[in-house]
Amino acid sequence: MIGLIFSIIAGAAMSVQGVWNTRLQDKIGSFEATAFVQGTGFLFALAVMLVFGSGSFRQIGEVNKLYLLGGLLGIVITFTVMQGIGALGTTYAVSAILVSQLLSAALIDAFGLFGSEKTEFGFMKLLGLGLMIGGMTVFKLK
Repeated sequence: MIGLIFSIIAGAAMSVQGVWNTRLQDKIGSFEATAFVQGTGFLFALAVMLVFGSGSFRQIGEVNKLYLLGGLLGIVITFTVMQGIGALGTTYAVSAILVSQLLSAALIDAFGLFGSEKTEFGFMKLLGLGLMIGGMTVFKLK
């Protein structure tokens, strides 16, 4: 249940953040907004780590180097969400993002990528993805 609660909070926060970042971008520019958002996120994460952190950076050398690029993906995500919301509007952009996330997650699970447990991607999951795409298309119709 806690995973579902965190996932719901993440989804809502991502939608709100996307709109806030897009409005910031409108005033200061795309790359400036991306840098500001990532910079403030870094400072806050650092403060939270210093107060609540219980891990250690000592084992970072043992981590697959690919996994160290998560921050780079954060920049890609911030920038592309702002561009999508700016071009498509919040609801349609977030719908497309959700479909893309679901498809990407399904491929990661289906092939067991990045150390994930391999799970079957059968007809029902494909049907669900198709229904989401159909819903997104219907939503966009005028």
